[in-house]
Amino acid sequence: MRAIDAGILICMECHELNRQEAETHEQVCTRCGALVHARRPNSLVRTWALLITAAILYIPANVLPIMTVNTLGKGDPSTIMSGVIDLVHYGMFPIAAVVFVASIVVPTFKLVGIALLLFSVQRRQPLSARQRIWMYRFIEFIGRWSMLDIFVIAILVAVVNFGRIASIEANPGAIAFASVVILTMLAAVTFDPRLIWDNTESDDDHD
Repeated sequence: MRAIDAGILICMECHELNRQEAETHEQVCTRCGALVHARRPNSLVRTWALLITAAILYIPANVLPIMTVNTLGKGDPSTIMSGVIDLVHYGMFPIAAVVFVASIVVPTFKLVGIALLLFSVQRRQPLSARQRIWMYRFIEFIGRWSMLDIFVIAILVAVVNFGRIASIEANPGAIAFASVVILTMLAAVTFDPRLIWDNTESDDDHD
């Protein structure tokens, strides 16, 4: 049995359990006074909006140069993938693998994974509730690692600054990539995982 079936609402601010009031339009938490809802308002709409925006920005994030390395006054802008290829050419295979996974695989998986969750909840696709919740937890876990490229660029821009001898500049691709990461993280936050169990038809998923 779900908490909502028993007339219990959980406060998303302090996690206090509140008895649902039948005739109250806006119910507040008895502990902290925050508004409590059976489910996050407009969760699917907000998640879709954030996800679509992230998907649109994902194109310039991979097409536009993410940084430029200047040496003796000359620089060559590089995208995420060209940076990975350069690392491979220099024999830095572990670093290339880390950058590829963090900057290409993880954002792509998050976009596809969140879209699958939304489709499965709205269209009742043949995924068990446990499969969906494991996917959601994994998406939340890997979200923070997508910022690895941005952290590296920020550190390099601050450290490598020797005028015309050597310097590193951030390019528009870095802004687009950071936006994709932030938007997908927000999409994971706005998605209410309780909707997964609301759309579960099999009793086996509740065992």
